[in-house]
Amino acid sequence: MLYGVTQTTATVTTAEQTGPGRPSTRVHRAWFVAAVAFVTIIGAAAFRSLPSLLIDPLHQEFHWSRGTISAAVSINLALYGLTAPFAAALMDRFGIRKVVAVALAAIALGSGVTVWMTAAWQLLLCWGLLVGVGSGSMALAFAATVTNRWFTERRGLVTGILTAASASGQLIFLPLLSWMVEHHDWRPAAVTVSLAAVAVIPFVWLLLRDHPADVGLKPYGAREFVPKPEPVTGAARRAVTVLLSAVRTGPFWLLAGTFAICGATTNGLVQTHFVPAAHDHGMPVTAAASLLAVVGVFDVVGTIASGWFTDRCEPRRLLAMYYALRGISLLFLPMLLAPAVHPPMIFFIVFYGLDWVATVPPTLALCREQYGEDSAIVFGWVLASHQVGAALIAFLGGVARDAFGSYDVVWYASGALCAAAALMALVIRRVRG
Repeated sequence: MLYGVTQTTATVTTAEQTGPGRPSTRVHRAWFVAAVAFVTIIGAAAFRSLPSLLIDPLHQEFHWSRGTISAAVSINLALYGLTAPFAAALMDRFGIRKVVAVALAAIALGSGVTVWMTAAWQLLLCWGLLVGVGSGSMALAFAATVTNRWFTERRGLVTGILTAASASGQLIFLPLLSWMVEHHDWRPAAVTVSLAAVAVIPFVWLLLRDHPADVGLKPYGAREFVPKPEPVTGAARRAVTVLLSAVRTGPFWLLAGTFAICGATTNGLVQTHFVPAAHDHGMPVTAAASLLAVVGVFDVVGTIASGWFTDRCEPRRLLAMYYALRGISLLFLPMLLAPAVHPPMIFFIVFYGLDWVATVPPTLALCREQYGEDSAIVFGWVLASHQVGAALIAFLGGVARDAFGSYDVVWYASGALCAAAALMALVIRRVRG
């Protein structure tokens, strides 16, 4: 996928020779940077696969309520989003490599320490705070920063590829982690996640570069050389300043509102509560986890396709279509849950997977259209709303399960929210240029 993209010597800095009089072709360095970013996000995504698998084991071992366990997930999801805009500004100040390496170390520490926890506050600290901050520093704002710096063409496609990395991490780790939880307790699964984050750090430090100018190249597709900007001081102040400017505009609130609903209906609801909800209906945990892994397979396809469509279609209409279809599918889910996997459930999983984070490329494209050079930080704040929505539903989903004995009311409410998001996407104003 990445390897097949080549650049001729007309777009690289120096011409090489493969033989007498024969100019070579070589892959632009931007694609290797994108590949490293892809692998990095996969490593960070390992922990994103774990929360839904641990709700029942932690409830059984420590007798904590599902609401308490979901609160830790909620903190994690909220910090994942709230850290992102500051991380984007820190990358401008200190560079991508340093910020991402520290973030991976925080994820490894938070995941590894959970194996010794004995109290709920330790779960909130390790699973909520440390992993939330670490994963938030490598959230989609990281993908936006890499894309903005290294590419002037194919930005929609690259955004789709990097967004799909999170789903790929889920695809790789979820079946393995569910098997570990079922056969060897939850602690080996937590250690596996910690080791995965540690393993990615050398790749980041040795292979990732902050800017094309660091290696004497133009961004992919650029006509002119782009010098590396000076480090930007006051990262936190800049993140807040950009936010204060953006909140004065209507499109920001529409983008933030639609993305909050996106987070509520993916990370907050399905990723966190699908496995325990399916288990409530008699489905084995490994079978439910495998279905989520299949979501990851089709998420990769859907997100990359969405990036391709975003380069060619009106992003507002794409968003409206994605949210409308997602809402319809959620309304049918309570009728599909059963002890065994049957064809209608498989259809739902494939359909939902294609739509999982297909919303990201058009949302990021609208941020670029509306906010220009500040788009990465604005997108960080929009992503924060995504995670706040996810955090709220992750918590309320657990509370609803404790209160009503099922998740049905949450599925129906989320379907209605998607209908509202579709309408909001259609009224985002266009920038005439």
